[in-house]
Amino acid sequence: MSPKITTELLRQLRQVMKSSRYVAEPIQAYIVPSGDAHQSEYIAPCDCRRAFISGFDGSAGTAIITEQKAAMWTDGRYFLQAAQQMDSNWTLMKMGLKDTPTQEDWLVSVLPEGSKVGVDPFIIPADQWKRMSKALKSAGHVLVPVKENLIDAICVDRPQRPCKPLMTLDLSYTGIGWKEKIAALRAKMVERKVLWLLVTALDEVAWLFNLRGSDVEYNPVFFAYAVIGTDTIRLFVSGDRMADPSTREHLLLDSALEAEFKIQVVPYESVLTELQAICVGLSPKEKVWLSDKASYALTEAIPKAHRYLTPYTPICIAKAVKNRAETEGMRRAHIKDAVALCELFNWLEKEVPKGSVTEISAADKAEEFRSQQNGFVDLSFATISSTGPNGAIIHYKPVPETNRALSGNEIYLLDSGAQYKDGTTDVTRTMHFGTPSAYEKECFTYVLKGHIAVSAAIFPNGTKGHLLDSFARSALWDCGLDYLHGTGHGVGCFLNVHEGPCGISYKTFADEPLEAGMIVSDEPGYYEDESFGIRIENVVLVIPAKTKYNFSNRGSLTFEPLTLVPIQTKMISIPLLTQKECDWVNDYHRKCREVIGAELKSQGRHEALQWLIRETEPITKMH
Repeated sequence: MSPKITTELLRQLRQVMKSSRYVAEPIQAYIVPSGDAHQSEYIAPCDCRRAFISGFDGSAGTAIITEQKAAMWTDGRYFLQAAQQMDSNWTLMKMGLKDTPTQEDWLVSVLPEGSKVGVDPFIIPADQWKRMSKALKSAGHVLVPVKENLIDAICVDRPQRPCKPLMTLDLSYTGIGWKEKIAALRAKMVERKVLWLLVTALDEVAWLFNLRGSDVEYNPVFFAYAVIGTDTIRLFVSGDRMADPSTREHLLLDSALEAEFKIQVVPYESVLTELQAICVGLSPKEKVWLSDKASYALTEAIPKAHRYLTPYTPICIAKAVKNRAETEGMRRAHIKDAVALCELFNWLEKEVPKGSVTEISAADKAEEFRSQQNGFVDLSFATISSTGPNGAIIHYKPVPETNRALSGNEIYLLDSGAQYKDGTTDVTRTMHFGTPSAYEKECFTYVLKGHIAVSAAIFPNGTKGHLLDSFARSALWDCGLDYLHGTGHGVGCFLNVHEGPCGISYKTFADEPLEAGMIVSDEPGYYEDESFGIRIENVVLVIPAKTKYNFSNRGSLTFEPLTLVPIQTKMISIPLLTQKECDWVNDYHRKCREVIGAELKSQGRHEALQWLIRETEPITKMH
């Protein structure tokens, strides 16, 4: 993969950093975060500013450009990819490694005295602004908002912001109507004594109104903001999307409604001016609730005395706890997904020995099988189809220059998922089409032991996911191995494949406690640079657990796997498993055989059924 040549782009950017047309006074550094104005992880092409200036297009990373230097901060998922995609103008800052400076420390070390550091106030989250501004100020520098985005100023053919049609979801999918969701939200607002709630995250707007869109690839969301008052609802959306009769009917736009449920549709671009107008009318103790991750620009529009900031909005927390309709939808989606993957793995076993399957053709075949399933909408992220050394690139995406043929001599890792109308999937399986080495089996088995430790864990109500992260690593740690990513993330229901506020990761202690109804991934891994990657991922549902005792009457929780796809037993070194772990594998495979077997049979997919039966044979420990 040849890196993007950025010399000319950086020269142009440094010119506009000094130009009075764009900045009141010259700035000595410019920060390019990876998100959009909604702080989204996955973004539309018009918002891919960091990728444009650097060449690095992973989902997480921050670029900082000074008069002489350019540096990129990203996490362990992307160390290899970023190094390959960026040219020698850039320095890679490997977050999480102890010798890597923070963005603030690096800026302080390279900037001349009394420097100005610029950033687009709509792109930077308020909590990040606060932290950075404080650190720079204490070193004699200043963080300044730059109204016009400087990357947009040098990008000649920037794509338009998408404005695609909306999809409505009825109660069979959502379980709760949007009016009930608004009423529950207002009850939370009363509890916190706030008059207004500003909704900036795209998935929160979509969930609240039971609408979906396709403005961002793989994420069924649409560009919008919402402001909920005690008796008003404003929805900020662009274009003529509200002209569609089914959307109008769904939102009751033409019905005689109680005033507090009447939705005012306002242009997307007017959110700042509307918010300022609301704030002008506030009396001293009246508050506006918003996430501390909302943009600095919108946060700043609310006078400090009127701000009520929390790490998560009540929508974020309500959305994470799936109701019965959503849980059942997620189960159905995972059954369909498993059918598609049984078809795929059966096909791969036949085709790989012929030498004609590549990472790209395998990914395309996975999409083809998924698209045959009822209610398929899209993939839920770009398929990670990686064989041999490419597997060590944690968020690898095959492109023609790196496309490698699958073979019987190396490990194949497939991390993929789909958006079905009834739910979102995300599953990783690692397999070998020949004979794995003893070392590959050993590493795979440590990863499996970690996967089982999380999946079978029983923990008290109120436990935060980050406490379970070391369960997944214990077997690897025992042998001096580890992996540089979190163990799990929240999963949306026909929404974003990564969602807060829960997760299983050592990287955050700000996660919300796990509770029954939450859905997360369980995905430990192990990666050997230049050699192979291993990851085993299921999506799991948090459920109540029955325990012998009940300390302080607080109750216990555990996980139920929603993903039902066989784990390749020939990759397992059975002597390394305990009897309990063997039983877990056999129980899991029995469930795969029963549930997915029945669905394969009813869809008439007999060859894939035979494959499933072969792959779910029980394993036994030799005594």
